[in-house]
Amino acid sequence: MIKRINLEHILFLDIETVPQQENFYELDDTTRVLWESKSHYQRKNDFTAEEFYDRAGIWAEFGMIVCISVGYFVFKEDVRNFRVTSFHGDEVKILKDFKALLETHFNKPHHLLCAHNGKEFDFPYIARRMIIKGIDIPFKLDLFGKKPWEVPHLDTLELWKFGDYKTYTSLKLMAHVLGIPSPKDDIDGSQVHNVFYEEKDIDRIVIYCEKDTVTVAQILLRLRNEPILDDDEILSV
Repeated sequence: MIKRINLEHILFLDIETVPQQENFYELDDTTRVLWESKSHYQRKNDFTAEEFYDRAGIWAEFGMIVCISVGYFVFKEDVRNFRVTSFHGDEVKILKDFKALLETHFNKPHHLLCAHNGKEFDFPYIARRMIIKGIDIPFKLDLFGKKPWEVPHLDTLELWKFGDYKTYTSLKLMAHVLGIPSPKDDIDGSQVHNVFYEEKDIDRIVIYCEKDTVTVAQILLRLRNEPILDDDEILSV
């Protein structure tokens, strides 16, 4: 049961991604053709490949990571804290710093990674970008040869499905129905591309990413039927 998991053994995370280039015409000819082919099913005839390019960040082959935010619980006597930090800047540095965290502080067999839709997006995306950048995948992301019960990943979306695989529930919707306060100053995920390339405001993206990481932790608490975090329990480090 989920209540048996020690909260201090979980690393919560969220990633923010953008297309590798600011616009479609900055791509080389080969990549442009491959993007047209890759995106055809999703955009159909409603959008051209150029018009659809601002969504390229959701594919690891055409996107890149601009922020990984992580959070973890710390309990001291009767005091509960949730500490949040972020890796941002150059993608290679982001990936190496995140890998170092997994290989030092969260490298034990009982340690778990937790994200919303992490098994379909965050975890494979990070692994693919590491391979593309020539970085060895850390044990926590290398699923080769692992049996399902050996995979050290928790996914709040999967937990919410309770075996029903016909639907998708967004992080925002889950937070709403579970009574978790949603900050009013959040940017929308679709705005990350413009905030990164046009506004060049990585700090705004980091804040957004960290808030989503906190929300993932809040959802897990609700799934365990435990009190959610108060603002004074959340610390940026």
